Amino acid sequence: MNRLFKRILSILLICIIFGIVVVGIINYNIIKFSNKYIVSLEDAPKCEAALVLGALVYRNGRVSPILQDRLDVGIELYKNNIVKKVLLSGDHGQKSYDEVNAMKEYVISRNVPAEDIFLDHAGFNTYDSLYRARHVFQAKKIIIVTQEYHLPRAIYIARKLGIDAYGVTADKHIYPKMPLYKNREFLARVKDYVLVNFLKPKSRYLGEVIDLSGDGRITNDKK
Repeated sequence: MNRLFKRILSILLICIIFGIVVVGIINYNIIKFSNKYIVSLEDAPKCEAALVLGALVYRNGRVSPILQDRLDVGIELYKNNIVKKVLLSGDHGQKSYDEVNAMKEYVISRNVPAEDIFLDHAGFNTYDSLYRARHVFQAKKIIIVTQEYHLPRAIYIARKLGIDAYGVTADKHIYPKMPLYKNREFLARVKDYVLVNFLKPKSRYLGEVIDLSGDGRITNDKK
């Protein structure tokens, strides 16, 4: 019995060590692959759009600090003529929770014309946002805006999907939950590595193709 227990324990230990090594290798490869495409605002290449990835919106419709910083960087890219359009991608799967319209209202309040703001209402996660950017919005060359911990994964997905993607960080403040975000990101990278390289699922919602060079107001669901 003791011998069997030791054998099972040894197998479990080997599996755990193997799993840790695999997670480490995948994380290292994604970060190494993506880091060369992370640029400063000053060095960012001209692109068709800035893709701002969604985050928490409060019940009163106010954007959270982490999302506000992403939006501010997207606005800077637009106002510095680095991008022609701003694509806001977030979760709008329920009437009671609407990231994209809160994002739009914030960007409009900073004097970005409504016709240059596109909304992706089905950006439920990073993979969906990038898949839809590629297949719905037909994005070819974009700048992804999010925090530093998140950018390598977003850039990796985008480039594996065929988008010429760059990233600009939006770390303007210290975020209390950043240690939690970073810890979750280790496993999120593994999940999306498997999705983009092996499973290759379509986004849950696709719909008609939308031309990013056109008028962004066609993506509005509210006046």
